[in-house]
Amino acid sequence: MIRAFNMRNDLLPKQDAREISLHYVIAVLCFLASLAALVAVASDRAASGWAREIRAEVTVQVRPTGLESGSMAAARAAEILAGVKGVEEVAAVEPEKAKELIRPWLGDAILTDLPIPNLVTVRLDPDKPAKPAALMAALSARDMDASIDDHSIWLKDIEQAALIIRLISISIFLLIATAAAAIVGFATRAGLTARANIIEVLSLCGASDWFIARRFQFRFAQMAGVAGLIGSGAAAVIMIILKTTALSQSFLLALPFSWYDLLILIPCPVLAVVIAAFTARTVTLKILGAGLLGEGV
Repeated sequence: MIRAFNMRNDLLPKQDAREISLHYVIAVLCFLASLAALVAVASDRAASGWAREIRAEVTVQVRPTGLESGSMAAARAAEILAGVKGVEEVAAVEPEKAKELIRPWLGDAILTDLPIPNLVTVRLDPDKPAKPAALMAALSARDMDASIDDHSIWLKDIEQAALIIRLISISIFLLIATAAAAIVGFATRAGLTARANIIEVLSLCGASDWFIARRFQFRFAQMAGVAGLIGSGAAAVIMIILKTTALSQSFLLALPFSWYDLLILIPCPVLAVVIAAFTARTVTLKILGAGLLGEGV
């Protein structure tokens, strides 16, 4: 008789209208978890790219001395820095270009009387970048009055923001995982209560708690797997739309998704199955072992 129940799914029927809402909730949770993973990976990639760009560039402000004009001083500084080992490219910023960079922030009225700094942008070798100290030593050796900004303040802010995003994404994922476990646990209790008479008959026929627990474990694992595929699939569709739609190109500057990011969605249904199976088995064994079934848990 136990074998007959093992071969059939009379204990937990495949079609149960009461589990439709559970399917929906698990699918939504998997969808949110998948989106959180995609956003975490894309934001980390964006922060890493910004940090790499900041590390690869240094700005030098040059102050003219004697009869030398600002443009002449900037050109001379650019020539000096171009010979430093670890420098890939050097360019003196024209005053008009500097004004164009400042204009959106200050306006035309102030720019007329505002002294524009003489700037030199230095692009460093990404493999072996020159140190700010080496750049400053080269300028000082040629009697240049200059100061170097290696953008370390901006770099620190970006790294802190990336760390915060990672922690938030991990926290969201853990909250969703615990919510899924709680929902599966509640559904397992409800399933046990609804089928108390069947479980009692199985126990009288010699069925062990492990046999009954395996039925619930398999049932909820199967359900979570299907819901997980639906949820992660929906997240993949959202990412594909954002990746391929021209209107979302500005959005992709902040979250540069990659086609390889779809690979991180593969474990989502597997994790849903593991959480559901473990929770269902644990709750079932706990209830049966404590003898709470007859008390209407």
